[in-house]
Amino acid sequence: MAKKNGAQAIMMWILMAMLIAGLGGFGIDSFLGGRVTSIGAVGDRQIPADAYARALQAEMRGLESQIGQPVTLAMAQGAQIDQQVRAQLITEAALDNEADRIGISVGDQNVQRSIVQMGAFQGPTGAFDMETYRFRLQNNGMTPAEFEEQVRRDAARSLLQAATAAGIETPDNLRAPLMDYYATRHRFDIFTLTEAQLPSPLTEPDGAAIQAYYDANLAEFTTPETRHITFAWLTPDMVLDSVEVDEATIRSLYDERIADYVQPERRLVERLVFGSEAEAQAAMDRLTAGEASFEDLVTARGLSLDDADMGDVSEAQLGAAGAAVFALEDPGQVVGPLPSNLGPALFRMNAILNAQETTFEEARDELRAELAGDAARRAIQDQQESLDDLLAGGATLEDLAAESAMQLGEIDWNADVTEGIAAYTEFAAAAASAQADDFPELAPLSDGGLFALRLDRVTPPAPQPLDAVRLEAAAGAREEALNAALATLGQEWSGELASGGVEAFSEARGIAAETLADVTRLDPQPQIPPSMMDELMAGDEGTTVLHVAEGRALLALIGPTEAADTEDAQTQQLTQAINQQMGQSLAQDVFTYFARALQAEAGITLNQAAIDAVHTNFR
Repeated sequence: MAKKNGAQAIMMWILMAMLIAGLGGFGIDSFLGGRVTSIGAVGDRQIPADAYARALQAEMRGLESQIGQPVTLAMAQGAQIDQQVRAQLITEAALDNEADRIGISVGDQNVQRSIVQMGAFQGPTGAFDMETYRFRLQNNGMTPAEFEEQVRRDAARSLLQAATAAGIETPDNLRAPLMDYYATRHRFDIFTLTEAQLPSPLTEPDGAAIQAYYDANLAEFTTPETRHITFAWLTPDMVLDSVEVDEATIRSLYDERIADYVQPERRLVERLVFGSEAEAQAAMDRLTAGEASFEDLVTARGLSLDDADMGDVSEAQLGAAGAAVFALEDPGQVVGPLPSNLGPALFRMNAILNAQETTFEEARDELRAELAGDAARRAIQDQQESLDDLLAGGATLEDLAAESAMQLGEIDWNADVTEGIAAYTEFAAAAASAQADDFPELAPLSDGGLFALRLDRVTPPAPQPLDAVRLEAAAGAREEALNAALATLGQEWSGELASGGVEAFSEARGIAAETLADVTRLDPQPQIPPSMMDELMAGDEGTTVLHVAEGRALLALIGPTEAADTEDAQTQQLTQAINQQMGQSLAQDVFTYFARALQAEAGITLNQAAIDAVHTNFR
């Protein structure tokens, strides 16, 4: 019997071992306390499973913030977010593998400098804080060593990516068409024709013309659907006078916000950090000797002024450098080297912000209004349940107003009404969707108030009688006739302007031209309708363009064009923008091809079981 039991035990352990091996193949990572560590590799560089999980989670959270609702794994997969995340990680692994192969890396000092400059790890003083650093990493499931290695790899990848884009310039055959389109200089001579230029006075529209205009533009004279609504509402402003706020509470809020009301003297400061005292002193010597400006020193460090900007800071926030910086009297002065939490630095003071103090007496009314508003909103919330009970018990809106502080009102509402309660988007939405058989229900307003409404009747859209809008119809008919007359006149004069030229036409017709010269597509011309401007820019020299609208005609003659002015500041900015945008696009293309080549050369392997195991944690 003992032998039989022993054989059964051995067989059980054999089966158990086989089961464990089988489960391991399906990505089960907790059966023996182990875990899936990689979802695949590019060459010798593994793609960590936890990195994939973090990246996928971050993308799903980003999508949640965009659409305003939770995102499931199925939704993410439907949007191919998981594929995009894996593609990005594969690219990073390919770059890491290549960086390892050719020996690209960054030192500990650069890693440290990058980390201490990250805003996420700043403490209450605005400087890098080790406890904050560890706490944030722990919340993200990372150790400092893992994060620092990630920063090191990111920097190495950036170096490799920058190397692929080095020397890429925008080809002339791509730049030239854009420069011609946007920066070519045009000339136009524009004549304005009005009723005064008509050969004979415009006759006033008769009854038939008015009727015809009314019939052709009936929508213009049709009233919108009007919804006649009875409502009851209660807002914080309605109960504000009944709210009492004691002086001690106001004083307490003032003391709580004392930093907002009493601010010490501050400075607008830029800080340029160096790796050593000697480097900082050498830079200061160049600045003092006039060999370089502060901007030159910043650029030489591969930074921008935004990178150096500290904003407005107090003397305490500057630490050991505070006294020296605050001793500067003139904006633009530079002092240093001085110690900082990132190393020796030069500081430029750009502005002095005087100390500011708002006394309790000055802030009292504002604070009281805020506290009273909060109390009024709470008071309304406290009444909501009893008001709901009244409506549920069959009370009408009139009963509600009689038995509570709610106020009764009526409104003839349509989408164009935006006064009173109609100014609230919540009310407008409810009014638009209300049905005649709906029971009134309480709903919140954006300021903390409440309302309920009842749709009494609906007046459908209806044309207004001609007699009620005769003046408007007559004005419309007259303008329509004037536009037609000006269009006929403009067409007749177009040939004369094109054949005789601007001066002869101006003299013959007694009209002065407005000349627009050196006009590019980057120069706004608000006096010219956009559609007409498009025709002017695209037309040939010597041709005319006519635009008639609102009782006025613009008749223009297109003049000669000139090539872009390369000395013009706007043109230079355009050239720089085109070079930058096209250069970035080309550099991205080159980098994409480079990354694909690295992946093909190193080889990609993916562990679908490991990927599925990661996905299991999202279900």
